[in-house]
Parts: sequence; structure tokens; C-alpha cells
Amino acid sequence: MTNASPGHSSPPLSRPIALSTTAAGRQRDLCASVVIPCAADTIWRILTSYDRLAEIIPSLTLSRRLPHPEGEGKIRLEQVGAQKLLKLNFSARVVLDMEEEYPNAIHFAMVEGDFKYMKGAWKLEALEPEADQPQTRLSYCLTILPKRTMPVSLVESRLSEGMTMNLEAIYRLAIAANQGVNLNFSPAV
Repeated sequence: MTNASPGHSSPPLSRPIALSTTAAGRQRDLCASVVIPCAADTIWRILTSYDRLAEIIPSLTLSRRLPHPEGEGKIRLEQVGAQKLLKLNFSARVVLDMEEEYPNAIHFAMVEGDFKYMKGAWKLEALEPEADQPQTRLSYCLTILPKRTMPVSLVESRLSEGMTMNLEAIYRLAIAANQGVNLNFSPAV
């Protein structure tokens, strides 16, 4: 399975992705969200398949668990994201400490990487069912401060585009799982 945005020829999303950005100097706060017609548990299983996220999230080329210095029960990930822009490769590496609050949120904070500062969260909010179908709002919020050597407008543009692509991929994968497609996803242990 490669970048499981189950087929780029998939029909458009039945729900639009909302994206907002605020700026304070070089810092950017970005938040993207979409309502997915499935239970939060399905989305949670996708998001916590940490070692397989590069297969799921189009903008990731690497996602793997690292040993956490505080030991068992703590989650540390190394991730590398890459995108092309005008024949140039934009790539960034981060090491993130993750904190799960099942089933509502997965918070993360950069402990090492190519940004001056980065933290954020995946948030899941169960909504009222529609036509007996569970509904979950998935939000991906990110606060980032690029290093001085990185053009902030380029970073903001790439992240905005990447966040939208990532939510689309998760949306399509969750729909496929909800329709009975066996994705063999289980949280990384």
C-alpha cells in the first residue's frame, strides 16, 4: 500500500475541508478540519498506526517510532515530510513527542527538527449521527515557527496544501474502512 489516499481518482469529498491560518510575526497557526461519516475509533486507529503513517499521509516520506528516553508508555516519532515546489524539493525532518488522549486528541510537540518551534494536535469530536451514520469532526491544528533560513510564506503555503491533502487521505481511508475494506491497521505497539 502506498500513500493510501485510496486512489487519486477518488470522487470529491462529500464534506469540504475548512482551513484557517493566523500569523504573528513569523509564527503561523494553521487548523484544518473535516467531518467524516464514521466513528472516531476508525479514525483513531488510522492516526495511531504511527509506523505506517508515511503510507497514509501523502506529505510524509518517513514515520517511525523511536525509543523514548522516559521509557515505556511514552511515544516518540521521527517524521520526514517532503513536497515538490517549482522543481525544488521542500523537505523537513522532525522528532515529535506524542501524547494520546483517547478518543479525543493526539497532541504532539517537536523535540528536535528543522523548525524553531512546532506543536499541534489531531482532535476528534463525535457529532450527532446523520441517517444513523456516525459523524466525527477531525481537526489537525499546528503552530509552527520556521527557522530564519526558511521563507515563512513558502512554509505556510506548503503546510496549508499538505494539511488539506492529509485530511483528504485520512477521510478516504476512513470511508474505505467504514465500508468494510480491511486496512490491517492497528495502533503501533
